[in-house]
Amino acid sequence: MQINPGAAEFPHRQIAAQLKSQIRRGDWAPGERLPSIPAIAEMFGVAKQTVQRAVDQLRVEGVLITKPGSGTYVRGTRRRLNRLSRGRYGGFRGYHTDLAARYRQQLVSVGRSPAPPEVADAFGVPDGTELLCRRHLVRTEDSPVEVGASWFLPADTAGTSLERAEAFGRPLYQEAEEATGRRYATATDTITARQPSREESETLQIRPDTPVLHLLHVAYDPHRKPIEVAQATWPGPVTTLTEEYQIPAPTPSPDPDPGLILG
Repeated sequence: MQINPGAAEFPHRQIAAQLKSQIRRGDWAPGERLPSIPAIAEMFGVAKQTVQRAVDQLRVEGVLITKPGSGTYVRGTRRRLNRLSRGRYGGFRGYHTDLAARYRQQLVSVGRSPAPPEVADAFGVPDGTELLCRRHLVRTEDSPVEVGASWFLPADTAGTSLERAEAFGRPLYQEAEEATGRRYATATDTITARQPSREESETLQIRPDTPVLHLLHVAYDPHRKPIEVAQATWPGPVTTLTEEYQIPAPTPSPDPDPGLILG
């Protein structure tokens, strides 16, 4: 292991590239602990601070995970979010049982809360309007992977099961359709990347400088009026968004009008 002092690339980036190459090669398997910072610094002949910067870079990229008091480990596989929020409706408006097997969703709270700006805008109400909010946390066996919330207009949910602090034995949208009498017809997904809030970083057990992916999902009835506005936030470095779609076949050009003279 060595770095090139004359290279244009910073030493910590050179170290990060070499460590990543070793991980890809299988020198360290997922879940395996790396040598200590001082040990790696001695391998490369650099200061410990330089190695720490390299480790921080790989941690933000999702390659490594640091466990306080234990060490630095190779992170396992990324969470694959297939077809964004469409998975919540399923291929036939059903629930993906494979997701239920891999992830556990926990209902955190149910009650009236002031609507944040993006939710208020989606519903067309002033910021801070009191709406019904159902907050949840999704975990794997190892760690939390999603914090989220579903928002509804109180006029739609008053006196319904949606106001109860209980999980349902079916997808939330099916419960909402029955409770509100409105059918989900279309939806839009908006994905943004940003830094986490303090609460998000604490709940997701990530450092405050780790970027997150944030989803705003708005579901509409056939009249294009929003029924539900859902938010979901995931640790960016360990989340992969995958979109699969059909590519239309070429449309044959119509035969030219024989009476039309071109040129």
